[in-house]
Amino acid sequence: MTYTYLTTEELSSRIKYDARTIRNQLKDSVLLEGTHYIRPFGGRKLLFLWEPIAEELHKNSVFFETFHG
Repeated sequence: MTYTYLTTEELSSRIKYDARTIRNQLKDSVLLEGTHYIRPFGGRKLLFLWEPIAEELHKNSVFFETFHG
């Protein structure tokens, strides 16, 4: 599978959450390492995987379930 890699700031603009909220509240509680983001080369930088995040957003969306469920 091909992934679209996003920085925290790029993800922030796509899902309309502040980058700080992503780092401090969503990372490791909703967005899991290895599933939704990676640390390339074992470093500190995070790269988010857009496809699994978009799937998670749709899966847990009340609006999506109401009209498509």
